[in-house]
Amino acid sequence: MRLRPHLRTVFLLVNLLILLLPIGGIAVLRIYESELIRLTESELIAQGAFVSALFRDELLRVLNSGNPGTEAPDIQKYGVPVDPRLAKLVNPNEPLRPLQPKLDLARDRVRPPAPPPELPDVPADRYALAAAERLNPMLHEASLTTLAGIRVTDFRGVVVGSTRGETGMSLLSREEIHKALTGRHASLLRDRILTEPAPPLASVSRRGRVRVFVAMPVVHGDRVLGVVALSRTALDIPKALYQNRRYLVLGASVIVVVVILVSLLTSLTISRPVTALIRQAEQVSKGERSAAVPLAKPGTYEVDRLSRALAEMSLILEKRADYIRAFASNVSHEFKTPLTSMRGTVEILRDHFDQMTADEKQRFFGILEEDTERLGRLVGRLLDLARADVVKPGTERTRILQILENVAERYRGGGMPVALVLDPHVETVSMAPETFESIISNLLDNARQHGGEEVSVTLATKARVTDSSRFVDLIVSDTGKGISRADEEKVFRPFFTTARSVGGTGLGLSIVQALVAAHGGTIALEPSTSGTRFRVTLPL
Repeated sequence: MRLRPHLRTVFLLVNLLILLLPIGGIAVLRIYESELIRLTESELIAQGAFVSALFRDELLRVLNSGNPGTEAPDIQKYGVPVDPRLAKLVNPNEPLRPLQPKLDLARDRVRPPAPPPELPDVPADRYALAAAERLNPMLHEASLTTLAGIRVTDFRGVVVGSTRGETGMSLLSREEIHKALTGRHASLLRDRILTEPAPPLASVSRRGRVRVFVAMPVVHGDRVLGVVALSRTALDIPKALYQNRRYLVLGASVIVVVVILVSLLTSLTISRPVTALIRQAEQVSKGERSAAVPLAKPGTYEVDRLSRALAEMSLILEKRADYIRAFASNVSHEFKTPLTSMRGTVEILRDHFDQMTADEKQRFFGILEEDTERLGRLVGRLLDLARADVVKPGTERTRILQILENVAERYRGGGMPVALVLDPHVETVSMAPETFESIISNLLDNARQHGGEEVSVTLATKARVTDSSRFVDLIVSDTGKGISRADEEKVFRPFFTTARSVGGTGLGLSIVQALVAAHGGTIALEPSTSGTRFRVTLPL
């Protein structure tokens, strides 16, 4: 069985997928992890700037005092010169020297773990050692809170102060130390050496796989006096999410509530109205009349249009079904009478043919011939009606004055007077010539069948203009006995006729009405003091 979920289920799944998009972005694009790394880098920059300022002030104090036991060195020549390309960074006229975190997992290469400290070629600078000696207690105290590894080196890259006990060892082989000794700030990522299982989320230790290294030069004037190097494992996503779990749970709860509300809204505006439409369609399929009606609360514009279209379609189908039932009943009745007559006539001829006189045989053969002709007329008119029901207007144009004159002349030759009262401003109508001629012929035949032998007909045309269109009114009036008030509403009904005895089929006016309607026109029976009067309106 194929899975066919409800609309509300589809909406819920779509909303949940939308909810998962930002989470997927965090996992796939590593945006959040890069942000966590930049957060750690920013913290290390802030700590490094503070330690650098402390170490510089303490070192300058030691240098100015001349301790230990020798004359004071020349401060202008102490340390190593700053790279000339970085002169703007040490310009005393630039009081603000902000450092923005810039590490990005998507762009920056993660380097191998940091190489171990090495033995230096020369011992640590004694002035830097003296200055760092007073800072070491503060560095240890700060590391207990920040959990960052802090090292202070002299201008040769030899450690003079550290929270890791590496005093006297050289860090010059490290890329970030070498870069900082030129006067440039350095930040990079290194793989973390993992020797123990990942700590629990509640632990103060971090579980990240990379470690952030920041090296900041200690600059005085245009000389680099030393380097402050800091390192810290960056927060990983699970740890960061755990630390912000309350806000995440609250935010997720709000989003879930919003998703549920959106799903309920879509269910109310789409799913419920569609369910109501399905119920109406099922009732229509079972034959219930007037089951499809426009919804009182469709929810959306599209559902409202669908509801109205379904109601209109149902009404049209009901009318068409009623028409077909009535049409089938009328056809059956019209064919039944001549067929019954023919069957009775054949039985009489078969049983009594030898005893009949020539006149009797001729009379019964005449009955058969008359019934056969009637059936032929019915079949022909039914075909005309079928064609009229499916006719589609084309681009043909007809000059009606000439056709009216030709048709009038033909009927005059058959003994029926036809008068023409034509408007010279009326030239063409939007239909084929044979269609227009069929309309006029059916109306004249109808007048002859119902008006008797002495009937005369007047055909009149008159142009009429509305705001946006031009029409012609074709008025067909005769001098016959007219139509009774009881029959006025039935004249356009198929098979209704009061002239069956003279060959009327009751389909002529139905054919005219179908042809006129197909071309955007109308036909109406109008009141008349004598005879019958029809008005046909066609677009010019």
